[in-house]
Amino acid sequence: MTQHDSGARQASIAAEMHVAAEFDAAQEIERRVAFLANYLRTSGLKTYVLGISGGVDSTTSGRLAQLAVERLRAEHYDARFIAIRLPYGVQKDEADAQQALSFIRADENLTIDIKPAADAMLAALDTSGLRFNDDAQRDFIHGNIKARQRMIAQYAVAGARAGVVIGTDHAAESVMGFFTKFGDGGADVLPLTGLNKRRVRALSKALGAPEALAHKVPTADLEMLRPLRPDEDAYGIPYDDIDDFLEGKPVSAAARETILRFYDVTRHKRALPYTPFDWPVKTGGE
Repeated sequence: MTQHDSGARQASIAAEMHVAAEFDAAQEIERRVAFLANYLRTSGLKTYVLGISGGVDSTTSGRLAQLAVERLRAEHYDARFIAIRLPYGVQKDEADAQQALSFIRADENLTIDIKPAADAMLAALDTSGLRFNDDAQRDFIHGNIKARQRMIAQYAVAGARAGVVIGTDHAAESVMGFFTKFGDGGADVLPLTGLNKRRVRALSKALGAPEALAHKVPTADLEMLRPLRPDEDAYGIPYDDIDDFLEGKPVSAAARETILRFYDVTRHKRALPYTPFDWPVKTGGE
């Protein structure tokens, strides 16, 4: 790939992820609060639902959601926001999650322990006769079960309260495919789309989030064998490289190769289910 082709592909991916060249935190907050308010009003539904982990993504999304429903109520539209804690048993960084809830100030807080359901599914798989390659694979699949169980719970709450579910995916996670398909990747609205990680942090600070949450080390924390594993450890590169790539800035050849590799192998995670009419890979004779 020539330097020109490489730059063109970088620009194409950034455009696909809706990352703009310019960024103003105050304008983006207004844009996203307005989006959430308009979406809920247009849908005719009444409630936003979001799982709060204590990380910067859910903290930022949660505060945007609360501001949106408060705006709707000021306009005489009945709207509420429910923040849900979804721990697997006892969460190691529960204090961060509680700090996030205090900052967000949601209309209602719920706590749903996903451990019984997630463990029951893993036990059912074991009973079925399924054999995992090793303990690491079993742990990884268990982690995906946890992510999907969290979304099951959120949709149950949304169904009971005439609501829709907010997701926390943003451009840096999306380009790397760093989410569980139909787990945290399954939602109705994604207010952080178009923002890379540093811009999500900037929004959180502009909203007044505590510094400790705005700059918390990101982790999915799904694997028991590697608790609180940083996202950047899984990537092999820092978020700064991913953010620079998405902003059209120069990155090292190694970082570019890593980003493109993750982007290519996770393409299916960013797509709706494929059909015979839209499968993008051309085969011989076509």
